[in-house]
Amino acid sequence: MRGVTKERLSAFSDGIFAVIITIMVLQLRMPQQPTFDQLLATWPTMASYLVSYFLIVIMWINHHYLWSFAKEPTPRYIFWNFVHMFAASLVPFATAWVSGTNMASVPVFVYAATIVFVNIAYHGFAHAVVPSDEDPTRRRAALIRSTITVGIFIGAMLLSLRFPLVAFAAVTCVVLTYAYPDARLRGTKAIVERTGSGDSAHG
Repeated sequence: MRGVTKERLSAFSDGIFAVIITIMVLQLRMPQQPTFDQLLATWPTMASYLVSYFLIVIMWINHHYLWSFAKEPTPRYIFWNFVHMFAASLVPFATAWVSGTNMASVPVFVYAATIVFVNIAYHGFAHAVVPSDEDPTRRRAALIRSTITVGIFIGAMLLSLRFPLVAFAAVTCVVLTYAYPDARLRGTKAIVERTGSGDSAHG
């Protein structure tokens, strides 16, 4: 892993997040006519863009919070970082499909499936970066939270086949629960900082 530094990986990841947001902005469609009716008709585009924008912002916040635990790069956490970036890179495609079809069933299904992938990749990255001697109670709490949220996203996938708007609303609500880094990680970080074994360059 010579030449691969934590700072270099962090900068690369930041660049990926910036490109993802730029791609989503470029996918926004202008109203066909200069009227408020036409503007209101674009609500699926704006709604999907806003949710996806906040999803990427939340991913970036949590990614940087996890990065504060990372030490020197290892093959395991480099792998999971790239899996996380790959999952994030699918968000613009899913967003464009949802907005371009006025939130039809299959696109919303794929959108929810993409977020399931993002969730799994995030937790894989977390387990690769956070110290292995973390409190077992916090690990169980994290597993329970992850299982519940993934279960809701999978439920939204199935619900989208009949009620896509309700499914999209459910996805939005669950995404917002990740607005703050995981409580278990805040506790772990406090322990790491007290023992002097953590690197809080991005904290």
